[in-house]
Amino acid sequence: MSILEVKHQSIPDQQGSSQHKFPAQKYSAFRPAPSELPREVEISVDGKYLRATEGELLVEAVLREREIPHICYHSPLMGPIQTCDTCMVEVDGKLVRSCGTNVTAGMKVVTESKRATDARAEAFDTILGNHLLYCTVCDNNNENCRVHNTAMALNIEHQETPFTPKPYEVDMSNPFYRYDPSECILCGQCVQACQTVQVNETLSIGWELDRPRVLWDGGMQIGGSSCVSCGQCVTVCPCNALMEKSMLGEAGYMSGMPKNALNKMIDVVKAIEPEMGYGAIMKVSETEAHMREARIKKTKTVCTYCSVGCSYDVWTKDRKILKIVPGKGDANEISTCVKGKFGWDFVNHEERLQSPLIREGDGFREASWEEALDLVSSRLSQIKAQYGPDSIAVIASSKTTNEEIFLMQKFGRQVIGTQNIDNCSRYCQSPATTGLFRTVGHGGDSGSFEDLVYSKAIVIVGANSAEAHPVLAARMKRAQKLFGSKLIVADPRENELARRADLHFRPRPGTDLVWLSAMSRYMFDHGYAKLDFLNQWVNNIEEYKKSLEPYTMEYASKVCEIPRETLEKLAQELAASETIAICWAMGVTQHIRGSDVSTAISNFLLTTGNYMHRGGGAYPLRGHNNVQGAGDMGAAPNYYPGYQAVNDPAVRAKFEKSWRVTLPPERGMDNHQMVDAAYEGKLRAMYIAGEDMISADSNANHVAGAFERLDFMVVQDIFFSETCRYADVVLPASPALEKDGTFTSTERRIQRLYQALPEIGDSRADWKITQEIARRMGADWNYLHPSEIMDELATLSPIHAGASYTRLEDYNTLQWPVAADGTDEPVLYLDGFPFPDKKARFHPVIFTEPFEQPDSEFDLFLNNGRQLEHFHEGNMTYRVNGIREETPERYIEISPELAQERGVESGRWVRITSRYGSIKIKALVTSRVKGNQIYVPLFSREGPVNVLTGSHADDATNTPAYKETAVRMELLKDKGSNPLMPLNFRYNAKPTPQMGVEVERKWKRKDYQLPGTTKLVNIQLLK
Repeated sequence: MSILEVKHQSIPDQQGSSQHKFPAQKYSAFRPAPSELPREVEISVDGKYLRATEGELLVEAVLREREIPHICYHSPLMGPIQTCDTCMVEVDGKLVRSCGTNVTAGMKVVTESKRATDARAEAFDTILGNHLLYCTVCDNNNENCRVHNTAMALNIEHQETPFTPKPYEVDMSNPFYRYDPSECILCGQCVQACQTVQVNETLSIGWELDRPRVLWDGGMQIGGSSCVSCGQCVTVCPCNALMEKSMLGEAGYMSGMPKNALNKMIDVVKAIEPEMGYGAIMKVSETEAHMREARIKKTKTVCTYCSVGCSYDVWTKDRKILKIVPGKGDANEISTCVKGKFGWDFVNHEERLQSPLIREGDGFREASWEEALDLVSSRLSQIKAQYGPDSIAVIASSKTTNEEIFLMQKFGRQVIGTQNIDNCSRYCQSPATTGLFRTVGHGGDSGSFEDLVYSKAIVIVGANSAEAHPVLAARMKRAQKLFGSKLIVADPRENELARRADLHFRPRPGTDLVWLSAMSRYMFDHGYAKLDFLNQWVNNIEEYKKSLEPYTMEYASKVCEIPRETLEKLAQELAASETIAICWAMGVTQHIRGSDVSTAISNFLLTTGNYMHRGGGAYPLRGHNNVQGAGDMGAAPNYYPGYQAVNDPAVRAKFEKSWRVTLPPERGMDNHQMVDAAYEGKLRAMYIAGEDMISADSNANHVAGAFERLDFMVVQDIFFSETCRYADVVLPASPALEKDGTFTSTERRIQRLYQALPEIGDSRADWKITQEIARRMGADWNYLHPSEIMDELATLSPIHAGASYTRLEDYNTLQWPVAADGTDEPVLYLDGFPFPDKKARFHPVIFTEPFEQPDSEFDLFLNNGRQLEHFHEGNMTYRVNGIREETPERYIEISPELAQERGVESGRWVRITSRYGSIKIKALVTSRVKGNQIYVPLFSREGPVNVLTGSHADDATNTPAYKETAVRMELLKDKGSNPLMPLNFRYNAKPTPQMGVEVERKWKRKDYQLPGTTKLVNIQLLK
């Protein structure tokens, strides 16, 4: 029996076709064309003239001058909601909601007329009928409750509308947050965030119910709905109706009391309110809120999961993580995903490494730092002396900070004397970097995320952004839903963005280069290539045009197995788009021609003139939080920090002078070559920090065999990983919350993170460990703080010349290249390309069939990738209770047609075998995959999926071709339960898309009256 996949519920247009489009007029003010400058006008506010932007919301203009209540209004991002009526003002003599009124030249605004203040008081009194004020014992009484603050600002003493609880139970069905309908003021901010910011389209308000409330998928319960636990609804809730479970009973001094005692205290407070008034009671709650500041610490940090670079404040009490509060981050604003908002339990998990471990026989024993560091330094020194520096290799972690990665590569080069340095970008994003270096000169996103909303067409190739980069995907969905951007997805598997796409097609795996090249040829053949741009800014035009001759539509249709009419439609859509942004990830890069496909993407963007301006360009979506930073810092065998070639004599001389050593003149081994060198006896030792190579590298059994051949291996990590099993010494490191530093996101954005918690047990930050090993091996390192490492980087890397902790203070960010004066470049190439002649370069590429094809023995094609709730193999996320509750086990996705052919149902155990290994796994029958293609999420606690993948790799970068694996499937006798939990959002999701809150439905209710208007009186005539 297959899992029923519920399609995205869309609203039919007038012609009856199913389009994911909504009227966008109310949002148009927040998305001016990139070339337009906003027009300033003059308005009067309470008799004072001030400048405002024509078309902006009046509430924004007023708030720049003075405070007025605005409970339902959050920000321009959320737009006007107009449910609370507490921002009423008079405009040219008329009573209006300031959040729903646009600024026009010469308008006269009065905020403090009796009519306006009475209307606001009336509106707030209605709100109090939906919300029980018990602030002193409320976990949300942290000076961020807008109901509490508005009551204070309006000097409310009594309420006319009595509070009446709603006839609904508190909903505790989600693992991470709860909804209390009786405390809900029906402001709709949660709905607005879900519908127009996250665009998950789960939440709505049942305005037609006798007692309206928030609904999930049109029903009452959170658990089992399409809610993906992004937490944005909780973030924007202005009171305690939606709250993190981690806050309950923790924040207040009295809020943790037993429920009965708490209720009695609330009853006492409400009993004295008629006589004392709210003023005195609020003073008590205000005092208690100030007391909380002494024990609740708020620290700015940057997410440690994917590369979007979400930043937020983390609230901690001792070591307990209470909540994550976004709102100021350039990359994410109010947005989070389930991992960033709720996925932090791993930091305090009992399995954290807290002491150094030294191998003893077949096991490990705890050791002191002195013993462990002495052993590491002495063995590395011995091996270096006996076999030479190149017998040792260093692997840096893309989950550590820029400063820590900088020290790792410096350790390898200055202390060991080798260029054998790498990081995990070799497993995913090196081909994208290579493709961009070949064509446009910088290995990073050409623009910022905010530029995506300016793109007329967003093309996603081989990327499941809604699960791998969910906060970025929300921007894409917003651009499509609110602003009409075309969303085009090329992916063999149907993911969320594919379901939403204006056009989704499924190329045969490994053939993307062909249809991309066919699109470029189409542009030249039909007069859509931007010849003026090309002639001025691009080299190798004729050579490139000649290389496109084989790539006809017929050829592309045959090779890619895409209908000709689909390719024609794609070409026409792209030709009609003024700007095109292309996002790609591991579905492109993890093939034997990953670098060439990435090059083909950039070639096409050049063909269509989609560099050198906002709204277009290349967006290679990095994997880990600091994969971009790892490349930037020089954790690669061929580049010093700032992508400076190791074989450039002038560059090498600069680093030799700074580090006072002689450096090797040639590139070193990458991590793929290191494995082979261990088998050959050339590599004798490895120092690996925060990288589980057994789980991450391809052909895991082959990698394990290489580790067994090493003379010595030291692993530095926060948990005892699969790779640790092969180590001689394991050193306990610290995660992001326990250190200062910087991360660099996929959009080249450098951001500071601050230490929120002390290092647990006897663990240490990675930079401290590496420095101690270096010092024991003779290095004169005396860094006292990571800022000193950043300062050194700035002297050596031109793209970081102006980067400093001072300029990155708090939520300030910089996008490299950063000039010495601190000027950064959010959009690259505005003044040309970083080549001597400032011109980009077409780089012709040739199609090659995938290395491994299905055959009679291995007849299925295996695909793999990320999962929203888990990060990669789950080393961190599986240690988060709520995530484990939603998704406790892995599974393999099988198409309905393959399931029917082989007699497979969901929950059936199968054995998947490749030429390199096998795994036992449960089946999940789903229409997300088609035919003989099967899919396994990377998440696994039973062993890495990479035991199935071979060692074949991209020729240019040695990135493993994880996406080119043929397997066979054997049905086992065991029948288990469905691996998809009913709590999981994939199980039976039925989203309810609408344009925000739909407040007009509230206004139609018989019991609604606009505050400040005359009440109708029912007069009965005497007879």
